[in-house]
Amino acid sequence: MPFISNGTTILDNGAFSVSLGSQILISEQTASGSASISFTSGIDSTYPIYRFEFINMNPATDNVFFQFNLSTDGGSNYNVTKTSSYSRAYHREDDSAVVLEYDTGRDLAQSTSYQDLTAGNGNGADEDCSGTLTLFNPSSTTYVKHWISTINTYFFDNISMESFTAGYGNTTSAVNAIQFKMSSGNFDGTIKMYGIKGS
Repeated sequence: MPFISNGTTILDNGAFSVSLGSQILISEQTASGSASISFTSGIDSTYPIYRFEFINMNPATDNVFFQFNLSTDGGSNYNVTKTSSYSRAYHREDDSAVVLEYDTGRDLAQSTSYQDLTAGNGNGADEDCSGTLTLFNPSSTTYVKHWISTINTYFFDNISMESFTAGYGNTTSAVNAIQFKMSSGNFDGTIKMYGIKGS
């Protein structure tokens, strides 16, 4: 093992700490021509942070948006009021355009609508999006519910697009369910939900 000095490591000496096994896989769902994926159990006070990994989300319809919404009633309704920001960076395959911008069309201001996490997903056989969304302290009955998402998309017009979305569900009720879908049509792909232990 590296970092050995006099038979010990800098980990042993407390130079810095490493938490192993702090991310726990709670559940995994795979869409196959599905309209949505919902996680209606496992989001509770067990973990202060929940992380969702999106793997090869491929829509059936071209030029659609991958979205999510939150629920405070176990998934009966996905309509939590949200305020958010959305920015993106993209690069065309032919190198004709490189852009970094804020997208006012994708953000929300006290809206119960689904939040766009991407823009312009392509539906080609090799086109998809992959990334993460992190939800903080969803069981709190004191604070609003913050999230941060980063996803890379194979844009329908041969573009690599990185979308950065962040915001909060403006509720002090516990959030206990989450749903993901495309803005139109069905999709394939896998979503994994992890719980992250506190310090």
